[in-house]
Amino acid sequence: MIPRKLVIATRASSLAVKQSEYVRERLLNIYPDLIINILTVVTKGDRILDRALSKVGGKGLFVKEIELAIRSGQADFAVHSMKDIPAETDDDLDVCSILERENPSDVFVSNNFKSIEDLNHNCIIGTSSLRREAQIKSFSSNLVVQSLRGNINTRLDKLDAGHYDAIILAAAGLKRLNLDSRIRQYIDYDIVLPAVAQGALGLQIMKHRDDLRILLSHLSCRNTTICVSAERAVLRILGGSCQIPIASNAKIVADKIFLRSLVSSVDGKHIVRAEGSACLSEAISLGENLAEQLLLKGADKILSSFVK
Repeated sequence: MIPRKLVIATRASSLAVKQSEYVRERLLNIYPDLIINILTVVTKGDRILDRALSKVGGKGLFVKEIELAIRSGQADFAVHSMKDIPAETDDDLDVCSILERENPSDVFVSNNFKSIEDLNHNCIIGTSSLRREAQIKSFSSNLVVQSLRGNINTRLDKLDAGHYDAIILAAAGLKRLNLDSRIRQYIDYDIVLPAVAQGALGLQIMKHRDDLRILLSHLSCRNTTICVSAERAVLRILGGSCQIPIASNAKIVADKIFLRSLVSSVDGKHIVRAEGSACLSEAISLGENLAEQLLLKGADKILSSFVK
């Protein structure tokens, strides 16, 4: 039986609300009689803005409070950025649907430079991500990487105020907020490989809610689900989180999935990489195999330097 009224839980940022509004619109196109409200939740990751995420510690910094809203019955399901969800999730919850992915690339945003290759010696580049920081430092030791926290508009304001020469953001966020005019360059994956599941939205429910599982299944994208499953398999085996320099990106060509992954030290001096391909039905195994390759190449030594 289809519920008559639903509540979506989401982070309180403008991007998160926009993403939830998109999900609501998609559902109303299928079920026009539904009443759908949005509940905004402030997470630990949103509250702590005075230091880098890597120094906050823990996993699920942007999802735990939202999951509590589902458990308590305040909300029926949550809209998450899949990159925020830890590789290991609680047994009572389930990501039942993953929507078609937006462009997963990281992008270069600057008022004075056309690309990351054009940056001068000692230019200041801002990012909130250790993954981006590590790969930028590997690309060029001449750049100064500084922490940049806050929502997308806050980060753009800091750039415009002259605090940074350039900043690195996810293409997906800018595009969803109709700010893609700020993009100067889609950064090549050889320079900055995206985060696990970057650009994908996941819908999370209590595992026993079969009514929601059926209803939300209409929004699911098969190819995105396959790619995200492979990428998250890498993260699961490595035991990492979004605060550790782990990157992984999959794409589907015809009937095969191609996966690239890496683990880096924060200073970018030690990076191990692996890539491979498989048939679509072996996507998760491909991710697990690549993770094992990374460990054999020395990723275990890099990961041991981080507090898990």
